[in-house]
Amino acid sequence: MNIKTLLVTSAAAFAAVSSAHAADAIVAAAPEPVEYVRVCDAFGTGYFYIPGTETCLKINGYVRFQADWSSFNRGPGIKDFDWDARTRGLVTFNAKSDTELGALASTITLRTWANGDGTQNSLDLDEAYLTLGGFRAGYGYNYWDNDLSGETDDLGSNRINQIGYEYKNDSFSAGFFVDELTKTYSNLFPAWYTGNDNVGFEGQISGKFGPVEAFLLGSYDVAAENGAVRLLATADVGPGTFGIAGIYSSGANAYYDLSEWTVAAEYAVKVNDKLSVTPGFQYWWNTGVNGNGDFTNGDAWKAGMTVDYKITSGLTSKVSVQYQEGDGQADTWSGFFRLQRTF
Repeated sequence: MNIKTLLVTSAAAFAAVSSAHAADAIVAAAPEPVEYVRVCDAFGTGYFYIPGTETCLKINGYVRFQADWSSFNRGPGIKDFDWDARTRGLVTFNAKSDTELGALASTITLRTWANGDGTQNSLDLDEAYLTLGGFRAGYGYNYWDNDLSGETDDLGSNRINQIGYEYKNDSFSAGFFVDELTKTYSNLFPAWYTGNDNVGFEGQISGKFGPVEAFLLGSYDVAAENGAVRLLATADVGPGTFGIAGIYSSGANAYYDLSEWTVAAEYAVKVNDKLSVTPGFQYWWNTGVNGNGDFTNGDAWKAGMTVDYKITSGLTSKVSVQYQEGDGQADTWSGFFRLQRTF
């Protein structure tokens, strides 16, 4: 057998053996394709597609530490101070998708908090509502929650179930909502708002006129047979933003029952990119209320200062110092220190 014949024979034998082994080999299955999270830029920054759907989701929130303090009268001519530390966590889930009827969105916000003694640390539904175009239905903060940027003013706030519609464009908005009213805004007179069948109506128009932005809000509490009107405006003036607001309430109602009239003003000065200082003032006329829900004599005023400082990206601090006095009320000092990490 010559060399050529030997090489050909060996190659044929090797090929036959290789083929036999190949028939018995275990072939690994191809990995399943992985669908990575895709960025959704249709509704702004921070949204991503829920895998396997065309729905966009955004998750954001904050962690807040706050220490409150206030003065109180311990006895005739004797003042004392008390303070309390609180920590709060809040997370919001926003889901949006495009439909033939416009953008469909839903919002769920959860929060939990704990005082220094460990109380009030249960999970709370802060908001839960849906929107389709300008239509909105669900539970959350209404128009009265809008206020000035400082911590001096008290201009109303409600979390309620409501349904309604709001039209918006770049410089104008108008909305009308029907509200379920089951409790008062201030909780000063809870016995007047205990019914679950109470209903209210609120409407607001707002617009931007150059450096000025204004909001006109009106509300009516059917059970109380009283309502309230609020005008709020802000304008860029010099190195800061000037804000002013006024409220008229025809009688104690679930939207506003602190006084018949009130006026508040502030000037938020942006010292630099990190520091802003906001002095504020508010005056209330006719703060007393009789058994019929009508306002009576009694005035009060409040003045204070709020300082905001951006420590670093996502971490801010706030210090508030306020002084208040009024007819039949003890003069009080109050304030807080806050740290908040927002994501």
